[in-house]
Amino acid sequence: MVLLMMLYFSFDCFMPHTEGMFAGSHFCSLNGSTRYFFCNKVHEIPRYIPKNTTSVEIKLTQISVLHRAALSELHELKRIVVSENDALERIEDYAFYNLTELKEITITKSKNLVIQKDAFWRLPKLQHLTISNTGLKFLPDFSKINSAALEFLFNTFLGLTIATITELRLTGNGIRAIDSYAFDGTKIEKLFLMGNQQLSHIHPYAFIGAEGPIVLDISRTSVHTLPESMLKLLTATYVSSLRKLPSLELFTELKQANLTYASHCCAFNNFKKSVKNQIILAMVGNCAVLLVLLTSRYKLTVRRFLMCHLAFADLCMGIYLLIIAAKDIQTQSRYYNYGIDWQMGAGCHAAGFFTVISYGLSVYTLTAIALERWHTITYAMQLCLCHPCTIMAAGWLFALLTALLPIFGVSSYSKTSICLPMDVETVISQGYVMLLLLLNVAAFLIVCVCYMSIYLTVHNATFVPAHANMRIAKCMAVLIFTDFLCMAPISFFAISASLKLPLITVSHAKVLLVFFSPVNSCSNPFLYAFFTQTFKRDFFILTKISSGQNEAMVPSLKTSDGTLYSLVHVAQVH
Repeated sequence: MVLLMMLYFSFDCFMPHTEGMFAGSHFCSLNGSTRYFFCNKVHEIPRYIPKNTTSVEIKLTQISVLHRAALSELHELKRIVVSENDALERIEDYAFYNLTELKEITITKSKNLVIQKDAFWRLPKLQHLTISNTGLKFLPDFSKINSAALEFLFNTFLGLTIATITELRLTGNGIRAIDSYAFDGTKIEKLFLMGNQQLSHIHPYAFIGAEGPIVLDISRTSVHTLPESMLKLLTATYVSSLRKLPSLELFTELKQANLTYASHCCAFNNFKKSVKNQIILAMVGNCAVLLVLLTSRYKLTVRRFLMCHLAFADLCMGIYLLIIAAKDIQTQSRYYNYGIDWQMGAGCHAAGFFTVISYGLSVYTLTAIALERWHTITYAMQLCLCHPCTIMAAGWLFALLTALLPIFGVSSYSKTSICLPMDVETVISQGYVMLLLLLNVAAFLIVCVCYMSIYLTVHNATFVPAHANMRIAKCMAVLIFTDFLCMAPISFFAISASLKLPLITVSHAKVLLVFFSPVNSCSNPFLYAFFTQTFKRDFFILTKISSGQNEAMVPSLKTSDGTLYSLVHVAQVH
């Protein structure tokens, strides 16, 4: 029986399409038309593989050692796949010797594998070398120079081939570091090192002496530096340890970079965000409003009380912008290299706290001002100060709560370099962000309804002339448009992003937030204070420039204590 099977196998090697060689549990097959040879469950490489075979696959075998020159007689062999061989522990020196036509080697899923230093030798046409999920801690040394330590790669690929290796995959192994000149003498187009979670160091000179690679993937590793290379495509996602980039002069050829931290992408473009004007307007404008209102000689009214809260909320936005700008100045415009430490630190949490306090309290106060105006004009009766105190106490509680939640794990200020709570990975974080955005939309709608109602009330009043109606309408339009300009772009794109359906990139979202979020904080001092007759009166009294301005004001729609309402200046009766 055994003799018949041996004859069958020998005959099988010359058949155009034959399957089957059974010897107990052993099985090999040959496809004569494609010259593909497959083996599994064998304990050693069969010695009678046809010499014209071009492809060999060794899968799920019990082979423990791939011996020296095991396949050296297969001069036409172009492809070798060694996969899912748990018993495979060693590939000996010169195991692939004399395979001058070999173009592809794949070795995967052999968790205890050791490849001896001269296993690969004289492979002039090799294009694809894949070694993945093997637990391999160091690779063979083709230069015959031993590594200084097992975990380091030194001159690993010297002499591998004089032709170009199109793709080299060393994924999911136990490689810990790559030393200098590790790829000396090679030509590599694409190098994939992803999944080597223990890989923490790639020497800056790892690719010195090599041509390439132009594509490098180090995703899901622990590297903290990048080597010098003429890269055109770099992928380094899920690499939290890579916090700093080397000099940008080393990346002159880089066309595309997919990085873990969005702040690193700032290094590869010349767009520089300037928030100097926003800082000046938000800081100086709101400080001036607070100074004038708090030092006024007149009785504290509901309007002045609410304006103080609005000015303080907008001042917090100025503080936030100042912190961000100061960090950029401190890092001398190399923010991208310090952004990660900044994001994870207390400074970013403080900046995020200020901006959420500012945005939440500002929107809340604007809504309260609109409701107070509507109530006063519609019912010709001003609220007593105790009601706004209760309302603003609730507003402060709301703003503080929303600002503190990201510090305690609901969303996060560390998600982006501008320190805004943009983390929507968990359901709770997603709900938090969605709630804030929907409340902002609801507040905007309330403001619109209140001002439209105010306009209709004034428009129907017989004592207000037509030209005053037009001026009131224009003022209402400015107030609503300013709110819309600040709220609409942010809410629209943020809601889609929180639903994990982003319409713009993270970088564009950050530009949108930086430029549109401060709009209200910069414009509110002008719309609600500087342009009103009451503020002008208080300001002139404070500066003693014009002590006679009080008599020049014509009261219209007075408050109960005789002070002018903040919209009256646009509806003065002549």
